[in-house]
Amino acid sequence: MTESEHRLLELLAAGASSDELARVPADGAAVRLAMDIRRTLDARSRREAELAALFDTASDLARLRDLDAVLRSIVRRARMLLRVDVSYLSLNDEAEGGTYMRVTDGSASALFQQLRLGMGEGLGGLVAQTARPYATANYPADDRFEHTGPIDRAVGDEGLVAILGVPLSLGEQVIGVLYASDRRPREFSPDEVALLSSFADHAAIAIDNARALAELASANATIKAHHEALARAQEAHDRLTELVLGGADVRQVAEAVAAVLGGGIVVHDADGAELGRSGGGPATRSPEAIAASRAAGRAVPDGDVWVCAVLAGPELMGSITLSGRPALSDADRRLFERASVVTALLLLLRRSAAEAEDRVRGELVADLLTAPGRDPAALLDRGRRLGVDLGAPHVVLALHAGDVSRARLASAAARRGVLAGVHAEQVVLLAVSESPGAFARTVATDLTAVLGSPVTVGAAGPASGPAELAAAHAEAARCLRALLVLGRHGHGAAPAELGFVGLVLGDRADVPEFVRATLGPVLDYDEAKGTELLRTLRAYFRCGGNLSRAKEELHVHVNTVAQRLERISSLLGPGWQEPDRALELQLALRLRDLAG
Repeated sequence: MTESEHRLLELLAAGASSDELARVPADGAAVRLAMDIRRTLDARSRREAELAALFDTASDLARLRDLDAVLRSIVRRARMLLRVDVSYLSLNDEAEGGTYMRVTDGSASALFQQLRLGMGEGLGGLVAQTARPYATANYPADDRFEHTGPIDRAVGDEGLVAILGVPLSLGEQVIGVLYASDRRPREFSPDEVALLSSFADHAAIAIDNARALAELASANATIKAHHEALARAQEAHDRLTELVLGGADVRQVAEAVAAVLGGGIVVHDADGAELGRSGGGPATRSPEAIAASRAAGRAVPDGDVWVCAVLAGPELMGSITLSGRPALSDADRRLFERASVVTALLLLLRRSAAEAEDRVRGELVADLLTAPGRDPAALLDRGRRLGVDLGAPHVVLALHAGDVSRARLASAAARRGVLAGVHAEQVVLLAVSESPGAFARTVATDLTAVLGSPVTVGAAGPASGPAELAAAHAEAARCLRALLVLGRHGHGAAPAELGFVGLVLGDRADVPEFVRATLGPVLDYDEAKGTELLRTLRAYFRCGGNLSRAKEELHVHVNTVAQRLERISSLLGPGWQEPDRALELQLALRLRDLAG
């Protein structure tokens, strides 16, 4: 070994730099070998340092419990490990199918910090989609990635050039992407990619552990709070129920509720009259707050008091007001709402269940037929609360029984349909049927037998929705009046079965509708074809069915009259020349002429 070679070995052993080795006057091959050895030793030392830092970082992450702290530590350590300008982390959003920026370190751009990437978009979106690492020395100029306006603007605003992204994976599931980035061009070596990937594996486990711990802590807290609230609510409910079943009055229940909630309680009935109180509170109720509570089905704040509607199904039975507690926890709010339920029970016990049910249904029938257009949605909602879908087709029946009270008739009729009540001194029934006339006859027969008195029924429909149901009721009422005028007590019918008789005997007759129902096909044909079938029909009846006289009046050939009558037969159907049908046709023609 030469002296120069010996000197090279001494310098290597002392850890000399490549520059020092290059200054040794030795054979060129020996110097190059020594410098290769130096680089190898440096790479191993650097790798050992990186692995040591990686394991230290993983150990630190394992001790963290808070998810935000874990995420911040991950990006900070990633920036230190790869010695980059910016590091950041995005988490996948399974619901929207993308990945969004969660935390950054070294970032100065608000636009970049709020960035969202769709699956496959940009470098990060591609990593999230493929679960593979990607690196670029110059992202803005790299056409391997799907560039989008929002991503390029955010990257440009941050000034990033070189980017390395690796997946955060749990098994086969990618939960996010970890990035290291520089604001200048830089080639990321395979060792750096492997280092960040290894760190990402540890980071994904730390994130999963932190999430699990957070969910467990949240679940435990929720369960504990829920159990405590349930126990308190159950205790209060038992106490209040015991009071009600023990015969307590409204004032005593108000005192018990006030003691549980620590405030003043006032109970009003549906008309606003005060039923009982304990402590202070408003002397009058707020209709707006009660309406809001009724619509929401929950207690609502009204200034510095809380108001809860007292409901029995859809019926507003009153209200309960809590003062002195402007801020209520969820548990106390539920207690207050439970108190309203107990109050409703108390009010219900003051009247029979049958009377309550009849009144609720009767009010809905009255509102439905009195003002169907005022608030159709509310009417539909009230119907649903009673188990009646007013938006579905129903026949409407108007009933009369001279020797039976309307309340008894409504109660008996209710079992034949879905909704019964009294409106304008008349019993009204809604039922599901495709044939109003047949159903009216069945109901008339059944109720006559049950009540022992003739029950007369007029029917119309089917109709859907408040407006159509109200119109159907008007038809049914006219049909009922026609039946009574004809003396057909104990019978049932629909308007179509009475024909022009119903038109004549019923008040507020709908003349245009009768004309349209009777002559509609002929009118439509004349309008569409420009023919004179209606004029021919009028001349035919005016001439007593004599074709010769009719052709002279029309100034056409007799064959033309015959052909037109054949067309009329095809439109009106067979039997239109029979006496009953012919009478209706002549009445419709006369009414049309009189109406101009």
